[in-house]
Amino acid sequence: MEPLTTSYPLKYSVHKARIFVVFLSMVLCTTILCLLQLRFFKPKIKDFYSFEVKDSRGRIISLEKYRGKATLVVNVASYCQYTDKNYIALQELHREFGPSHFTVLAFPCNQFGESEPSSSQEVESFAKGNYGVTFPVFHKIKILGSEADPAFKFLIDSTKKEPRWNFWKYLVSPEGKVVKFWRPEEPIESIKPEVTSLIRQIIMKKREDL
Repeated sequence: MEPLTTSYPLKYSVHKARIFVVFLSMVLCTTILCLLQLRFFKPKIKDFYSFEVKDSRGRIISLEKYRGKATLVVNVASYCQYTDKNYIALQELHREFGPSHFTVLAFPCNQFGESEPSSSQEVESFAKGNYGVTFPVFHKIKILGSEADPAFKFLIDSTKKEPRWNFWKYLVSPEGKVVKFWRPEEPIESIKPEVTSLIRQIIMKKREDL
């Protein structure tokens, strides 16, 4: 008598093999899609000009409008021992080098000695009325702690230097990278050579592009 045979094990093996092939294909497709995503959809690296801030009236402003310029970003205060000296020097710097290739960007902050208790619009009026300021004065922000403004946090993260008082200054290149920083007591004369160098680069690049 011949032994009883069945095709079940063979069919089962074929079915298993098909499942494995399908699974392998899915893994390969997923891997390829991930590689393509990494290749063509890389997350945009942030620079200073990629952020949005608020103006003194609370309206959203894109810092992109300052791309291509050298910018000096400053945390300002109205009632500080450095207020007079710095506002006068900053306006002088802005008048001398701006506004085509350079601008000062002022961000009021009340985190240092509570020396900026006024509203954003009051700060702007104070700066214009007392010092003839023509550079932008933005909305009052926080620059320390968990509520720190993202644009200012970028400056701090880039330099690893957190402001310890009012009127810290960060020089940002036309491409949005932080070039250098200065403490409030440092003379404005120490900033001028760096600004001049950046402006020279901007002018040379424009000539090359012609």
